[in-house]
Amino acid sequence: MREPVSQRQIARAVLTARGMARLAELREAGVTAATMSRMERNGEVLRLARGLYQLPDAPLDAHHSLAEAAKRVPKGVICLVSALAFHGLTDQLPSQIWLAIGQKDWSPKPDGTPIRAVRFTESLLNAGVETHPVGGVSVKVFGVAKTIADCFRYRNKIGLSVAIQGLQEALRQRKSTPDAIARQAEHGAVATVIWPYLVALTVDS
Repeated sequence: MREPVSQRQIARAVLTARGMARLAELREAGVTAATMSRMERNGEVLRLARGLYQLPDAPLDAHHSLAEAAKRVPKGVICLVSALAFHGLTDQLPSQIWLAIGQKDWSPKPDGTPIRAVRFTESLLNAGVETHPVGGVSVKVFGVAKTIADCFRYRNKIGLSVAIQGLQEALRQRKSTPDAIARQAEHGAVATVIWPYLVALTVDS
């Protein structure tokens, strides 16, 4: 006769399949909060943030913190310096995750990896979004052209030099085209700001 599957086994199976999981996902699979608390106390799982768990021996992706942010704020989109770093367009290693959220969305609570939330309009939040798998988690990240335009739009938050470096690298590495960047800049109402830099970097190419 087959042994009944325990909640611990279910929790381990879910976390193995997904990399990390929220308590709500574990509950849907039949695992109670009390079981997760016991597993945490026993060192069987790691609590990354409130209601977010992973196995202690889970392989860590280079972008693990982005996956954590995606789980904590499912509607959020990785943006600005964090998106530049994800696309390999900056030598900065941001100490916080830059995350775009809607105008009326709740800001993430300070728990786990620091998240710097930036509010976007619905139109800008839904434009240029890509989905990438990171450690078993689907992470929403703005594409290269959209990220460059956003960096110029939020240049007062991240610094103009960071935006210019991102633009230079995007063109040098051929990860975007001047036309694609110009279209996103137009959509984000920063075309007049980015145009002189775009012209200067492409005039001799």
